[in-house]
Amino acid sequence: MTARGMLNVVGTAVGGLIGWSETPPTADPESLRALFADFGVQVGPDPADLAEAVRAFQTRVGIDADGEAGPQTVHLLARYAAEARTLTAFRDAA
Repeated sequence: MTARGMLNVVGTAVGGLIGWSETPPTADPESLRALFADFGVQVGPDPADLAEAVRAFQTRVGIDADGEAGPQTVHLLARYAAEARTLTAFRDAA
């Protein structure tokens, strides 16, 4: 990894946690599946299913699609899941 790439990963991880009001999510498979479920993506039980979902998410948000849930991926996944929960609550309240 280049120095620029390393700074990007570290900066995203640190920047994502500054001001984060919730406990930062972990990258364990169950937590990742729960985050995906928050915006309607059901991930199968096989580790390959999870890797494919992570890869598809990474491609969608424009980061390197390696299928690994590193700090940048987990942070963005958590942000999107939180927004989806807020939108669902808003729709349910209407």
